[in-house]
Amino acid sequence: VTGSDVALVDGWNATGVDCGVVTVGDLFDERVRVSGGDVALVAGDVRLSFAEFGERVYRFGRLLLGLGVSREDRVVLLLPRDEYMVVAMFAVFAVGAAYVPVDGEYPDDRIEFMVSVADPVVVVTSSGLVGRVPVGPLVVVVDDAGVVERLAGFGGGPLSLAERGFGVGGVSSVVALDSVAYVIFTSGSTGRPKGVAVGYRGLTNMYVNHVEKIFDRVVAHQGGRRLKIAHTTSFSFDASWEQLFWLLHGHEVHVIDEQLRRDPVSLLAHYDAERIDGFDVTPSYGQVLVQEGLLDRPRSRGVSVGADDPGVVFVSLGGEAVPDSLWSALRGAAGVEGYNLYGPTEYTINALGADVADSVSSSVGGPIFNTRALVLDSGLNVVPVGVSGELYLAGAGVARGYVGQWGLTAERFVACPSGVGERMYRTGDVVRWRDDGQLEYLGRTDDQVKIRGFRIELGE
Repeated sequence: VTGSDVALVDGWNATGVDCGVVTVGDLFDERVRVSGGDVALVAGDVRLSFAEFGERVYRFGRLLLGLGVSREDRVVLLLPRDEYMVVAMFAVFAVGAAYVPVDGEYPDDRIEFMVSVADPVVVVTSSGLVGRVPVGPLVVVVDDAGVVERLAGFGGGPLSLAERGFGVGGVSSVVALDSVAYVIFTSGSTGRPKGVAVGYRGLTNMYVNHVEKIFDRVVAHQGGRRLKIAHTTSFSFDASWEQLFWLLHGHEVHVIDEQLRRDPVSLLAHYDAERIDGFDVTPSYGQVLVQEGLLDRPRSRGVSVGADDPGVVFVSLGGEAVPDSLWSALRGAAGVEGYNLYGPTEYTINALGADVADSVSSSVGGPIFNTRALVLDSGLNVVPVGVSGELYLAGAGVARGYVGQWGLTAERFVACPSGVGERMYRTGDVVRWRDDGQLEYLGRTDDQVKIRGFRIELGE
């Protein structure tokens, strides 16, 4: 019930990460320093080493600082699936602000509503999408000649403490773990999307969890080599961080474009050609890829464990319930390690995790680090093992709430019965504890549905 006993407090935890001060921006700075010559990001024909990627991030960060972006400010990213999107995300983190991803395929009225709710200091976009930006906010077009020239004039080294707003005594006026890191919009029962404001602390917690529970183990089983991870998840989903955490860990991330990521046959051929090692996928698309031969490649079948033959060696699942057929297929693939990750947007990407090797049937597993999963009845009483109840989540990953919707925030983020002033998020998911200590997903308490991992409130 209480999750891991690894403490994430203002001090060092079991992994050696000083979680009292470390944000994703800090972790990125350290990765650039350590892995500068290694390839970090591949997007189409663009290949950037960590050093080159870092230079772009730091220059863009200085541009944002010059526009007045700082702590608690929001930066809308209306960008295509290419290197600009990832550079802009990490540049926002370099200055301690919050990014707001907006999909350029959304209808005009939805984009306008999201931008108005986000109330950004600036909208970052490209020449191909600038026409979709509503009138009002300051706009930066990343591929505009003037912007490119201006960026080239900035320094390419990490932002200094002075630049990021540190005053006398090293007290930050910009970067803090409880500052907002991003705002992700999800479907709303009122007919309008709602923006979930998530802090830096949950991201750090998620990264530390993944390193210990997933990354180190998978890398060890691959002989310690760097892996190639395909980024196929929409940047409008918080699950897009599953692949970016691999980048922070020192691996090579390939951003797959919109057309390719939606074509399963071409996507698998691309994986073969690039020797992709792993990726994250919704179960519904995962089933399609399995039918197209995802697990039939040499490495996936366990015939080869080297980097020269095709076949993924790691698959993470998320976004919707995993059918037993897909679960069994992954368990039966000798060369593949699989992990199911459960979590609503309101709890920093993931709250629960399950290794497919640890359960013969589909499961959402148990709590990640510094997370409590409570299965409660309508009176907020804990229900016994084997009895269904509603899942509530408490811990480091609880979001701040819904931007500008304080009534809805109060309804869904409620006081934890522990009595220590902690909040918990009411998920609306019905689950039960199994005898093996894992949680089993049973359904919803409302009419919310999932379409290919996308949350849909019927009111919308």
